[in-house]
Amino acid sequence: MTDESNLLEDIGVVPLRDMVVFPHGVQPLFVGTPRSIAALEYAMAGDKQVFLVSKRDPDTEQPKENDLFEVGTVSTLLQVLKLPDGTIKVLVEGGSRAVIKTFNDGGEFLVATVELIEAPELAELEREATAGSLMAEFDRYVKVTKQLTQDVLASVGSIDDPGRLIDTIASQLELSLEDKQSILEAVDIQIRREKLFALLDSEIDVQQLEKSIRGRVKTQMEKSQREYYLNEQMKAIQKELSNDETTLDELDELRKRIEEVGMSKDAKLKATSELSKLRLMAPMSAEATVSRSYLDWLL
Repeated sequence: MTDESNLLEDIGVVPLRDMVVFPHGVQPLFVGTPRSIAALEYAMAGDKQVFLVSKRDPDTEQPKENDLFEVGTVSTLLQVLKLPDGTIKVLVEGGSRAVIKTFNDGGEFLVATVELIEAPELAELEREATAGSLMAEFDRYVKVTKQLTQDVLASVGSIDDPGRLIDTIASQLELSLEDKQSILEAVDIQIRREKLFALLDSEIDVQQLEKSIRGRVKTQMEKSQREYYLNEQMKAIQKELSNDETTLDELDELRKRIEEVGMSKDAKLKATSELSKLRLMAPMSAEATVSRSYLDWLL
């Protein structure tokens, strides 16, 4: 049964594109459609209250009732500024959750009758436990993702009301429209808390997985760079020791002979290993002479 005292009749409706305004939050909006501008002007001439509700499809230009979510936020206009291009920048403060009861899209702007939604109060101990667990999880999110500043963390930490805390944290997260709307529609604070916990955990898991992948890629790149550097260093040492391009040509000739002579698998493996050793030896050394003789015997 609807409580008449919770009804707001004939409130102007401003559809939101791909965003959700939560209760208690202060947020700037840019409004450009004629019907939404008319709704703002109507509100400014009265009690400065508008109903902000998200469009199901952000690309819908002339939304009707079925194009909007049922739950939105009754908000107060704090500041309205007309810009040179004809759009309006407005600063709003979210007030209460509300659900659409009746809707009229036939006038100059969208009008609705909405019912304010009140969340059940939690017991004191439950309030403290809920707020504490939320802040611990949000602190972990901030440390893992590094997407928010410590100032934001401190500001959020000053909120002791669990419902307001959940809404404030949700407004700070990079969530999809559907995820934010699901939190807005969760009236029961414990259900709302569980939804937020699941989203925070999911975001933390994604960030940790991305960090792990970046770490593996970095390690592989460092290994490849190290191998390339060592190979180039080896070539430089060879050239310095031999001081003779013909030596390198002879080694290349030996490599070609090993590939073409038709040796057995074991013999080819032994010859390739011996050639690798020979490349590291000084051309005129006794060890190089022995190694070269052994290769000639194999070939």
